[in-house]
Amino acid sequence: MPAKKSKYNKNKGIIRGIEFDKGTTAIYEKGILSVNGKKGHAEKKLLSKNIKIEVKGNKVVIESKRSTKKDKTIVMTFEAHIKNLLRGVGEGYRYALKICSGHFPMNVSVNNDDFTIKNFLGEKIPRKMKIKNGAAVKVEGDQVIVESLNKEIAGQVSADIENLTRRPGYDPRIFQDGVFIISKPGKETR
Repeated sequence: MPAKKSKYNKNKGIIRGIEFDKGTTAIYEKGILSVNGKKGHAEKKLLSKNIKIEVKGNKVVIESKRSTKKDKTIVMTFEAHIKNLLRGVGEGYRYALKICSGHFPMNVSVNNDDFTIKNFLGEKIPRKMKIKNGAAVKVEGDQVIVESLNKEIAGQVSADIENLTRRPGYDPRIFQDGVFIISKPGKETR
């Protein structure tokens, strides 16, 4: 039986370019892409043996000499990370979480980098967590707002807050107390 032909031409190579606004600057040195924009500064380590990244004018160019599936996935992943960085320094990322309490009124507060939930389901010991660097958390009425330039940090802090009120072994359709994500970048969830 003859060998199966690959649908990719391995010698062709892949080149992808991402343009950014004039108010944004980008520098790629030693495997780290640094981006400055109107909202602030963000960095991401993007390093691979077969992938070359360059900043040409107002464009970030990702290039691979080979066109294998593995190289294509890495190029596309780097492209997504760079787009997230550029959007973060341009607009920022904002997550909204809703505080839902039935019988026991919850007290949610933020002090410096500590997030505290008191009286969750009548518990005497408050539930606490540290907020990661790079994220700003504030409580507005019955909502918690998480903002960051980095999409990964904003999403992780929101998930940590949601997970802080998780109760394993209880049916979430009946026991609906907690803090839940209601909107995130790109989509409304609930």
